[in-house]
Amino acid sequence: MRSSFHLPRVYPITDTQISGLSHVEQVALFADGGATVVQFREKRAPPLEFYEQAKAALAVARKRGVQLIINDRVDIAFAIGADGVHLGQDDLPPEAARRLLGDDIVIGFSTHNLQQAIEASTWPIDYLAIGPIFATSTKEDPDPVIGLEGLRGVREAIGKRPLVGIGGITPANARAVIDAGADSVALISSLLSSPEGISECLRQTFFSCV
Repeated sequence: MRSSFHLPRVYPITDTQISGLSHVEQVALFADGGATVVQFREKRAPPLEFYEQAKAALAVARKRGVQLIINDRVDIAFAIGADGVHLGQDDLPPEAARRLLGDDIVIGFSTHNLQQAIEASTWPIDYLAIGPIFATSTKEDPDPVIGLEGLRGVREAIGKRPLVGIGGITPANARAVIDAGADSVALISSLLSSPEGISECLRQTFFSCV
């Protein structure tokens, strides 16, 4: 793992559709709630709009002492000087991303079953995510739920590799995900569905995962 990167217990992810807020507003609210790392997730914007929004979000993140990880887009992460990139199964392979971005950029990678996690654990990444842990409505075509038992199996298989649990996680079940072996829990819908309560919800989740 990059020496300057520390995977937090709670890993908030932006989504303008769910929250109704801009990425900039979300980053600021996450910072108010104690976030140190934020993933910028934008699935609908064209490249130029994605770039402009990510650049603005990074400026706020820098001012607030928050590291910004860009979802999917290696090119934009590189162009704006983001702290890292988070890749999915259909994105640029981590080995290629590492060659392009260098050794100082954080690279995360999404997995959805035990075999994918085992394979990813041998790649030049800083953390891997596994999910969905629980049923989720964030993705239009979600992968099968792995549950807490599946998470325990992944933890056992990959050893001490930094691991993020994602999918259907709420302040109420976040502690169980940590206890099952995740180092961090990623929140989207449960965090963003009530925009006025984002910072407090994040604080509560941090507290529950201590």
